[in-house]
Amino acid sequence: MRQKVFFEDLGIKSYQPIWDYQESLLAANTQIKSLAREKELDLTSTSTEHRLLMVEHNPVFTLGKNGKKEHILVSDEQLKKLGIEFFHINRGGDITYHGLQQIVGYPILDLDKFKTDLGWYLRSLEQVIINVLTDYGLKGERSKGETGVWLNPEDPFMARKICAMGIKCSRWITMHGFALNVNTDLSHFEFIVPCGIQGKAVTSLEKELGGKVNYEEVKEKIQKQFEIVFECDLVS
Repeated sequence: MRQKVFFEDLGIKSYQPIWDYQESLLAANTQIKSLAREKELDLTSTSTEHRLLMVEHNPVFTLGKNGKKEHILVSDEQLKKLGIEFFHINRGGDITYHGLQQIVGYPILDLDKFKTDLGWYLRSLEQVIINVLTDYGLKGERSKGETGVWLNPEDPFMARKICAMGIKCSRWITMHGFALNVNTDLSHFEFIVPCGIQGKAVTSLEKELGGKVNYEEVKEKIQKQFEIVFECDLVS
């Protein structure tokens, strides 16, 4: 049965309120599942709700729960001067940057109703972005042992990351997600070691295609591919 996923375009927002919103959605779903487990109900038929949040964040660095603070290459004072916020958060992965003209997607999915396999989930998220890049004539690929979507990952001189990913999963409810660079200011990545990976560059659709890309069009393509890959229906 195709799942129904509620889609919300949140526009431009600071990081904290959206993190709080994700946490509230996660908590509501996990509570439903806890009660279902107590009553020994079928977890595939609970009233949990799936959502796909899409947002454009004001400049912020986020550090995963096991990430290293030294991967931020500037001081707290310099961050304030640059107007970049910082949060140490509860997803996997290391340090990453969110900013304007970057599409950030936060799927809040109950994987009991899809597939209880985090490897499958991450590969599916990557496939969504790989399919979108194909529409722009770019060959997005996976990099062995690393999450996200890359261009030329096997070439040590050409490898560059275009989409970062980091998730949290509790009782098979997901949060956090992906960040695709569209017309993103890539200079901000110079202040960190992106994803804790030394020696690999970061890129964007704008940089790869040699000009500004229609941001709204990319969002629409992501929604379409999300429905295809996850075999679901997005509803507003």
